Amino acid sequence: MLTLAAGPLDTSLVDVIVAVVVFVVFFSLLRVLVWPKVIGGLDAREAKIRHEIDSAEKARHEAEAAQKKFEEKLRQGQEEAARTIEEAKATARKVAEELRSKNDAELADLKSRALADIQAAREAAVRELNEHSVALAASMASKILRREVGASDQSRLVAESLAELARGRN
Repeated sequence: MLTLAAGPLDTSLVDVIVAVVVFVVFFSLLRVLVWPKVIGGLDAREAKIRHEIDSAEKARHEAEAAQKKFEEKLRQGQEEAARTIEEAKATARKVAEELRSKNDAELADLKSRALADIQAAREAAVRELNEHSVALAASMASKILRREVGASDQSRLVAESLAELARGRN
């Protein structure tokens, strides 16, 4: 028998069966030993990525909520400041009005006291003038009559002079 040299493409059935058995054993070993670790690593990586995405979303929502809360507090602070300013202005107006009223009352009181003092001084001056006039008239009368005018005569003359002066004013 003549055998030809075996070429690289010549295969025997035994070679094919050995190759298939080696492939199945190798594939089974990969499936049992390596594949679960690869899948586990991929699953862990996927879980980590999902967790980081969820954390980022949560942080974004928290940041938005914090920004809204800050904006609300800022708005409330501005409103409170505006209210405080208005209250201060109202208080200042009220105090100014009270001071104005108090000053007006004090001025009116001073004016009325001054007028009363003037009136009292006028009355005192008129009374003093009347007394002086009566004394002068009594002195002149006593010189004319050559007798002394007594206290009762002076009182009667003062009353008559005051009555005559009052009639003269009316």
